[in-house]
Amino acid sequence: MSTVATDWEERVADLWTAFDDHASADFLAAMTALTAELPDGDPVASFELASAYDATDREEDAAPLYRAALDAGLAGPRRRQAVIQLASTVRNLGRPEEGIALLTAERDAGSDELDDAVAAFLALALVDAGREREAVALALSALSRHLPMYSRSLTHYADELASGAGR
Repeated sequence: MSTVATDWEERVADLWTAFDDHASADFLAAMTALTAELPDGDPVASFELASAYDATDREEDAAPLYRAALDAGLAGPRRRQAVIQLASTVRNLGRPEEGIALLTAERDAGSDELDDAVAAFLALALVDAGREREAVALALSALSRHLPMYSRSLTHYADELASGAGR
């Protein structure tokens, strides 16, 4: 497991904050330099580099790095982020069923502040797999938890859509 220094974390956070100020190649070069400061095979380095490839539309380069990070024991909030981002990446690469499997397992594995992100990316994968009603039901269910009014009604309609009964 990685013991990443606070200074390194701050520099990574600063680079992400300035993402829009960089050309893709410059951003990737900066992230590559930062991740090279960590030992080979470090799961945090693999995750951050995968994220950088993903953010610069290089999904084919990102996917194996996400897998490497997860296989190397990526922990904490980054682990769940890696699963979400890998699922989105494989969906973008034309493999929505793989994304659905990853996110369904993640949804069933536990709960935290990223639950709605899991639901949102699962809904996108479901749409790509031709399961639009299920996707809308999932998205409405996630949204209903944030509404000050109509939450009960929206939850009911989402359940109807998921079961195929609603019109």
